[in-house]
Amino acid sequence: MARTPGALEEVDDRVRAQRGEATLVPLDLLKSAGIDQLGGVVAERYGRLDVLIGNAAELGTLAPLGHVQPKVFERVMALNAGANYRLIRSFDPLLRAAPAGRAIFVTCSQARDMRPYWGAYGASKAALEALALSYAAEVRHTRVRVNLVDPGPLRTRLRARAYPGEDPARHPEPAAAVGPFLALADAGCTRHGERIGPDA
Repeated sequence: MARTPGALEEVDDRVRAQRGEATLVPLDLLKSAGIDQLGGVVAERYGRLDVLIGNAAELGTLAPLGHVQPKVFERVMALNAGANYRLIRSFDPLLRAAPAGRAIFVTCSQARDMRPYWGAYGASKAALEALALSYAAEVRHTRVRVNLVDPGPLRTRLRARAYPGEDPARHPEPAAAVGPFLALADAGCTRHGERIGPDA
């Protein structure tokens, strides 16, 4: 996953350097038809999906709720919660078709630790957690496993926007947080319906 076509190509280069194979799909997650089309492409090409990671997020505006513009609030909810609903809807049959389908969604403490001025973002992450845990309950008796991962503070563009005066070197690069994702993606992993991370 990447934010630009150039960054997607860099990901492809890294995958190929490890003798892997990638399919590049430029996609705007705010356009639900694109997510549905992606599900169709994966179904046609592979017939199943082993691992789904819902990671995209947008901060929006940190402000009193009465000052947040409706279009900003709606965009944050649409990406952070709505796009993940569309991913679940599109990929559920493909996860069920896999020998051990795994769905992992990225959350954070703001979903539970309600802070002033974080209303839009916190609401969107709380909605994401509700979606993921409901989905986990729905697939409990299948081979699909669903979990939430809170990787803790990382050196991301979103964090830099939220804390502009913070020294980014205080926090690790996102690549340092892959451990829980790899563990949950493992076909032998039995963890299900849990929140995993420093604030879990």
